[in-house]
Amino acid sequence: MTGRLAGKTALITGSDSGIGQATAIEFGREGADVVVHYLHDRQGAEHTRGEVEASGQRAIVVQGDISDEQRVESMFDEALAEFGTLDVLMNNAGVDASGTPVADLDTGTWDRAIRTNVYGAFFCSRRFVQHRRESGGGGRIINTTSIHQEVARAGGADYDTSKGALLEFAKTLALEGAPMRMNVNNIAPGMVLTPFNQRAIDDPKYLEEQVQSIPWKRAAEPHEIGRLAVFLASDEADYVTGSTYVMDGGLMQNQGQGA
Repeated sequence: MTGRLAGKTALITGSDSGIGQATAIEFGREGADVVVHYLHDRQGAEHTRGEVEASGQRAIVVQGDISDEQRVESMFDEALAEFGTLDVLMNNAGVDASGTPVADLDTGTWDRAIRTNVYGAFFCSRRFVQHRRESGGGGRIINTTSIHQEVARAGGADYDTSKGALLEFAKTLALEGAPMRMNVNNIAPGMVLTPFNQRAIDDPKYLEEQVQSIPWKRAAEPHEIGRLAVFLASDEADYVTGSTYVMDGGLMQNQGQGA
């Protein structure tokens, strides 16, 4: 590794597993200290911390429901008390689609997706921007969205709506952050082998069936998303803001094919 994040400190929500965990590990390898966040999986978060520390970097573990405004404030207080500053925020924690058609979607399920995926990113980003403003500017925000920020699917209204909201949220925040030289970008993965796709991890036959719709004929590994996040968090991406980086093996290019 090249130390592209040397001297930086990052807070990555949902870094107890999947994309968040892989990103935290990649950040550690590139020289960053990491605030590891989790909701339920303390063991997974401790594993992430161990991997970051194995790279010679510092890490702490914080717990909290990002849909809870006060818990987010406490989480940032813990992080700043330990490290003094935060340079990178990755809004990664979220919930998946319920698979329920709108006509049958109960309000609680809808609220859970919006409060976690949208309000959570808002609460975290607001506090991070306040901190960076008080620190003289700079900083990076990276949102894990999805190709479903643009591509709808039946049964995914809760998730798709939340990811579409993050698309516009990031663009607005990029404009507001530009005068203080804060970069705000999205990573929009397609199919990734994380707990969101546990069936594909456990069942090779099912995985093979699913990837046939992907031009690259495979799913992504979490560390591949993490490496893209490293770029967006680094000085190499200084002129990149308000953008979405799609990482889907060409899946979105299949829209309209065969029609």
